[in-house]
Amino acid sequence: MTILCLTMNPALDLFTVVDRVQPAHKLRCGPALMHPGGGGINVARVVHRLGGEVLTLYLAGGLTGQTLGRLLTEEGLPGLALPIAGETRESFTAHETASMQDYRFVLPGPMVQAHEWQACLDHIAALPSAPSYLVASGSLPPGVPVDFYARLARLAQQCGIRLVLDSSGPALAAALEVGVFLFKPSLRELSELTGQTLDQEADWHRAASGLVRDGTAQLVALSLGEQGALLASADRVLRSAALPVAVNSTIGAGDSFVGGLVAGLCRGLALDAAFALAMAASAAALRSSGTALCDALEVQRLLPQVVIGRLN
Repeated sequence: MTILCLTMNPALDLFTVVDRVQPAHKLRCGPALMHPGGGGINVARVVHRLGGEVLTLYLAGGLTGQTLGRLLTEEGLPGLALPIAGETRESFTAHETASMQDYRFVLPGPMVQAHEWQACLDHIAALPSAPSYLVASGSLPPGVPVDFYARLARLAQQCGIRLVLDSSGPALAAALEVGVFLFKPSLRELSELTGQTLDQEADWHRAASGLVRDGTAQLVALSLGEQGALLASADRVLRSAALPVAVNSTIGAGDSFVGGLVAGLCRGLALDAAFALAMAASAAALRSSGTALCDALEVQRLLPQVVIGRLN
């Protein structure tokens, strides 16, 4: 196994369409679509579609957890569920056709006991062969300590695994004190982490490069939404504008970016080529509806349109 994707707080993602969201009224929705979700699972789904060797490791409990596992099997995605007593959460998205906006309702997740979250660390530590990349993505459910990703970062360093982290808040900050291979902040998160006001592109460049220089991460992938993305390494800063695509949904664009980037790096692509694959995967996800994520053929169609520039 080359890439292991860890999801501490997976979800059964439900998506539907409604004419208009308004209070008090019964909202007559379209048929519900169901997908396996949660950050790490979404990244694994993208890596799998792009031909990468991947295993998804996740906590699961109750009937919702069983449904999640069945959906992963139907996608042909290898997965290992570590059992918990609580019920795996659901997340619900309603797409309002009147405004073309998505309304996302995200539950906190089940209470996870100490032995349940510890089982994730124990499983990774006991792997007979370490994966090249470990992707940890998404929120932590109730009961999991805020330093969980920091513990994971220390374990990854001990095992010689490149840790890719996509999270936020105190859990992210604690892990960065240990150090990771790659993390993907938003502009707001980067500003909070550095304590800097990042108004200009030169500020983004300087802040991301600073985190690489001080050993926080070997790669910093800065997500800029409609302005594209920036990727900083020890010897270069790469920049790409967002592709001008018709946006059907913003759900999963960030996970698709991470999946494309890790898939490219694991394939041995040069950094700029892996970055281009990430940008194409993210754009393809924007063209998909709901929680479907990116389509591999659409990624390949968009890939030649990605332009990567170098800022230094």
